[in-house]
Amino acid sequence: MTLWVGIGLLALAAWLYLLVARGGYWLARESDDGVLASPSRWPAVVAVVPARNEADVIARSIGSLLAQDYAGSLRVVLIDDGSSDGTAGVARAVEGRRRLDVFAGTDLPAGWTGKLWALEQGIRHAAAAGDVPDYFLLTDADIGHAPDNVSRLVARAEQDGRVQVSLMAELSCNSLAERFLIPAFVYFFQMLYPFAWVARRNRATAAAAGGCTLVRRDALDRAGGIAAIRSEIIDDCALARRLKAEGPIWLGLTRRAVSLRPYGGLLKIGGMISRTAYAQLGYSPLALAGAVAAMGLVYLAPPLLALLGEGPARWLGLCAWLVMAVTFQPMLRFYRRSPLWGLALPAIGAAYMVFTVQSAIDFWRGRGGLWKGRVQAMAGDA
Repeated sequence: MTLWVGIGLLALAAWLYLLVARGGYWLARESDDGVLASPSRWPAVVAVVPARNEADVIARSIGSLLAQDYAGSLRVVLIDDGSSDGTAGVARAVEGRRRLDVFAGTDLPAGWTGKLWALEQGIRHAAAAGDVPDYFLLTDADIGHAPDNVSRLVARAEQDGRVQVSLMAELSCNSLAERFLIPAFVYFFQMLYPFAWVARRNRATAAAAGGCTLVRRDALDRAGGIAAIRSEIIDDCALARRLKAEGPIWLGLTRRAVSLRPYGGLLKIGGMISRTAYAQLGYSPLALAGAVAAMGLVYLAPPLLALLGEGPARWLGLCAWLVMAVTFQPMLRFYRRSPLWGLALPAIGAAYMVFTVQSAIDFWRGRGGLWKGRVQAMAGDA
């Protein structure tokens, strides 16, 4: 009995720490809502869009960029990263072509991930074309943008003197598998990188969402450019770490940038999570063992004690489970999901634990970081 009470105390202490001392991550307060002052001058922006087999969504994505109500100069550069589905042709047919450059990327050099090599080529293309923008908007080909999104990104960067402003796009959350896993994906990301800490200059915490991030060109140059992170699997956070050394950054939730493509079933979403989970642990078996043990304590112990325990152990488990469910509520509201999903967080956490282990297994089998046919984290590189 003493052992189970001890486990219950540890689990409850962990959740109380997360509740009150983890930067209020769970409150989901950092968003792009609110009034922003217009800058005295609207700086030039070049949007760089890497695309690999995105024909089903590229017209909506590029169209939303070309339809921006931005008062300054805005150009769009799309890099066709070896697509076999006619992505480039679909993009060229989008209305507003005069502000859009579409070109084919070159073969992937050794030591680069595909997305980062495409971004590097897009930035080089903009420079070769004579564009000297104040900002680059690095955005994915499956993200749709509200007409005022670029204006608000720039206004926030200019108003607060940020070298990077990034938005966590609203992800697809319609199917049962998406409702089960997607809100938690953002919730867990916030737990790892509390957005309030990201924005604080006196905190080392740095993170960004690669689907929609605005960066100052001169800060990017000082940070070593895209080449400085060329082999990173979790490239958005790697770039944020380098940019935060150059100045303040910001990350928040949004409905102005949305994912255009459904994520599919449980296995497809699991594959998306597994692609980077082991990289997050530094490809360390010891870190993996620690993560699995911690997830077991934090997510599995509370409901097991609540349902199977007795006396104080049961009450401790119930309290920890209740705190867990409470911390999930703001994210559930953001994704318009029932608050009862909060009670399912232990099962969701268990699924993420499985995906994390699968990520390590994929890496050990030489299939780490698999994305659109490319293995991007090779076992010999660790």
